[in-house]
Amino acid sequence: MPSNHSARLDLPYLAAGQLQKHVTLNQALTRLDALAQMAVVSRTVATQPADPDDGALYILPAGPTGAVWSAWSEGDLARTELGGWTRVPAPTGTLAVVLDEGALVARGEDGWTPFPARLQDLTRFGLNTTADADNPFAARLNKALWTALSSGEGGDGDLRFTFNKDGPADVLSLLFQSGYGGRAELGLIGDDDLRLKVSPDGSAWNEAIRIDKDDARVWFAHGATRTETVRLIAGGDFTPPDWARLLIVTALGGGAGGGAGASGPGGVRQGGGGGGGGGLSQAIWRVEDLPAALTVSIGAGGASGASGGDTTIASSGVTLLTARGGGAGQAGASGGAGGAAGPGLVGGNGGGAASATVTAGAGQSLTCAGAPGGGGGGGGLDASSVARAGGAGGPGGVLACPGDGGAGGVSAAGAAGSAPVSILAAAGGGGGGAGAVTSGAGPAGGAGGGYGAGGGGGAAGVTSGGVGGAGSGGIVLILIQG
Repeated sequence: MPSNHSARLDLPYLAAGQLQKHVTLNQALTRLDALAQMAVVSRTVATQPADPDDGALYILPAGPTGAVWSAWSEGDLARTELGGWTRVPAPTGTLAVVLDEGALVARGEDGWTPFPARLQDLTRFGLNTTADADNPFAARLNKALWTALSSGEGGDGDLRFTFNKDGPADVLSLLFQSGYGGRAELGLIGDDDLRLKVSPDGSAWNEAIRIDKDDARVWFAHGATRTETVRLIAGGDFTPPDWARLLIVTALGGGAGGGAGASGPGGVRQGGGGGGGGGLSQAIWRVEDLPAALTVSIGAGGASGASGGDTTIASSGVTLLTARGGGAGQAGASGGAGGAAGPGLVGGNGGGAASATVTAGAGQSLTCAGAPGGGGGGGGLDASSVARAGGAGGPGGVLACPGDGGAGGVSAAGAAGSAPVSILAAAGGGGGGAGAVTSGAGPAGGAGGGYGAGGGGGAAGVTSGGVGGAGSGGIVLILIQG
């Protein structure tokens, strides 16, 4: 038989031919007034109020007291109207706002609980937007905050996000988009190594970083270290940039000048010896270990017959690195011996010696990585006034695209040495020695090229000897890594 009450809200139905239909109708409306858009005053008040507002609704807590409430049970809905109390049945799923808590509760088979506790096994959730099959969880907002539950609140103060994928070949990643086009992706992408990829258009992807899961080794597909090269050819202070972590420093001392040639109307007259190349010193420093900014002093190139200056790097008054200048070539009157190479971590190339019997000696060309060349010796005149050619300047060290030594002169001035081919190299070639002449003044030696190279020796002459070529000044190269 059909029921005389509705199945869910238990609203009384009007019967056919019923008298006083308004009683039944008003009873149904009263119940709807309680259940529709439900708001309860409290769910913690246990004592029946003496003078409640008309229409006030309460969820009874455990152990209610009062003339009416004491007969009812925990979780019952109690409503007052016109001074009387009515127990209102609330079906499972009923939602109610608890006014004194500002909370939303839901009626379940186990009673009234906060509504969020009922959010279980949802298939979709949209926050300020609509979730769909591809994005079952979707949120549209400007800021989000996740914070750990402190120990004082029953937590442990930690917050850890856990993400899991089904197997190694699957993808577990964070995808960053711009205009809904992918620009970066971080995660376990197709295997179990941690990868970071970037894209200019969401279609073509370039891997930037990969960290191996087995040994934690890191691969940078396109490099990762920021580097800059600084060339210092004048003294002063150098402060590493804020991003710098490592300085790889190379210093060259100044090249020495070649010796002057001898002169006179007869007898053996020697040319001047070639000047020695400056020494090369290197160091690697962590920026955090440096006590202060660096003070750099660049060694000057020696003039004719003068040694090259030392290049030094100091910090807080303490010298950290020195590259010695090359030794001067001897004058022809002293035999025209070549100048010694400047010492350092790698010595420069020594200057060539003069000769009055054969072509003068070339500047040394030792296999020193990046060391500057020595100057060639100047040509001399033997007792029969036969003129000898000057020796060639030594090239810079055989590595790093060195500068070539200048050619020795034949009855003429020596050629200047050349600068390195590569801008990242520094060591120049030594100047060529001048060739002797049988009359007049002796020609001058060639100047050292690039940095740290020795000058060529001056040639012997009759009225006067040629001056030695000047050595080239030192340099400091700093490769900055960060």
